[in-house]
Amino acid sequence: MKVILMQDIKSLGKKGDLVEASDGYARNYLFPRNLAKEANAQAMNEYKNAEDSKNYKLATQKAQAEHYKSQLEDKTLVVRRKGNGDKLFGSITAKDIANEIKQKYQINIDKRKISVGDIKAFGKYTAEVKLFTGISAKVNIEVVEG
Repeated sequence: MKVILMQDIKSLGKKGDLVEASDGYARNYLFPRNLAKEANAQAMNEYKNAEDSKNYKLATQKAQAEHYKSQLEDKTLVVRRKGNGDKLFGSITAKDIANEIKQKYQINIDKRKISVGDIKAFGKYTAEVKLFTGISAKVNIEVVEG
């Protein structure tokens, strides 16, 4: 019997999956506990609509990530900080880089999506901004005294 899972079930699959289950298991365990529903015509239509919606959402997020990548790729962000000689007072963090990107390009990026090493001196650095699964942009960072 084909069923659509309403919750994650370790031995069958994830929520929203269309799976094959034995008749007894479905009728005696899954249905009474509202873990699954029978894959009839109405449920299959809802399942198809949910899948289409999920695919559309993923496609728009991917397109937006590609657009952001084209805006950010190989661009240089100039970060001004106070320092003494060639050393900074403090350091440049992923949060600082995210704020600079937001100010300059109006793109909100979570600081956890930015990977950058320790920046504790003036100079040029490279950061990687992860925008979507498999899509990332390299951003050049120039730290100057100011």
